[in-house]
Amino acid sequence: MTAIRTLVASCLIFAASFSTAPAQETVSSLVEAVEAWLASPHAQRGSEAFTHWNEEGEIPAQCATCHSSIGIRDFLGGDGSAVGQVDHPSALGALIDCTACHSTAANLLNQVTFPSGASVGNLGSSAVCMVCHQGRQSTVGVEKALAGLEDDVVTPELGFVNVHYRAAAASLMGTEGRGGFEYPGKTYAGRFAHVPDFNSCTTCHDPHGLQVRAEPCAECHKTADLMAIRTRPADADGDGDTTEGVADEITTLHDTLGRAISEYATVIAAAPVVYAPDAYPYFFADMNRNSAVDEGEAVYSNRYQSWTPRLLRAAYNYQFIAKDPGVYAHNPTYAMQLLIDSLDDLGLAAPLTESGWSRP
Repeated sequence: MTAIRTLVASCLIFAASFSTAPAQETVSSLVEAVEAWLASPHAQRGSEAFTHWNEEGEIPAQCATCHSSIGIRDFLGGDGSAVGQVDHPSALGALIDCTACHSTAANLLNQVTFPSGASVGNLGSSAVCMVCHQGRQSTVGVEKALAGLEDDVVTPELGFVNVHYRAAAASLMGTEGRGGFEYPGKTYAGRFAHVPDFNSCTTCHDPHGLQVRAEPCAECHKTADLMAIRTRPADADGDGDTTEGVADEITTLHDTLGRAISEYATVIAAAPVVYAPDAYPYFFADMNRNSAVDEGEAVYSNRYQSWTPRLLRAAYNYQFIAKDPGVYAHNPTYAMQLLIDSLDDLGLAAPLTESGWSRP
């Protein structure tokens, strides 16, 4: 409690230092906000998000924007420096605290540039969230990595292109941000707009605890079980079930894509692959060809190195969906389009054992 009161006092002093003070104006409400924050991922001092650079002794400038409040203030120009860049590494142990979001610079932010180069405006209070929850790659990055290469020829120099983590804003914006790999000649859904009262990050997520507020959804969707909500009548995943929630449809398509990636890697690349969601760089050589991640396989030295452009495009989209666990709520149509297009593209080279999906 002493630590909480110290932080509350700091927040009160900070709030008084600029005119657009945070909504929490009393000590009691600030205590509640701080307690919620302390239980959130933004405050988990021992997590990988805040300890990854311990051996280096500092958080590199290119990472500091989203992994320290010092960095986000620098990026927003809140420390008097240039806006849109971080000038210096950050000290270890700097969490994402009150000052990241409750500042004049954060309140004035209304436009965000995504890794694709696309700038999206009129974001309001969601803009500061989207600075970090946009990923680090896009269609443009994948295309650049694959430029001039033949679709089904293994290129040993290729490495996996990773979108990074929790790229919810990239999902939400759809083709406006081009966060997924969008296949040429296809059209993709844009920003997924909820009803006006539920159309910002903090109307769906608690701004301090970050957990989803599911209860208000029941007023329209007649259920607080977000996974059970269905948004369209068609059977997108082709399993014959037109009553399951869209989350299950996306899961089925995602699982199907995982199997298709495995089939393609074995048949076309002649090098079986396995996926380990918690081990960088996620795709590894399946040494004993048993389609399972065995001890000693999910290590960097065994990273998958038999990429073809067609395989890498599909794997990128597989990871894009995997790293946004809320994609079914953020932009279900965009998610299904990316998954189905990846499946269809793989099927051009290696006939799939599964089919029947319906692209929205």
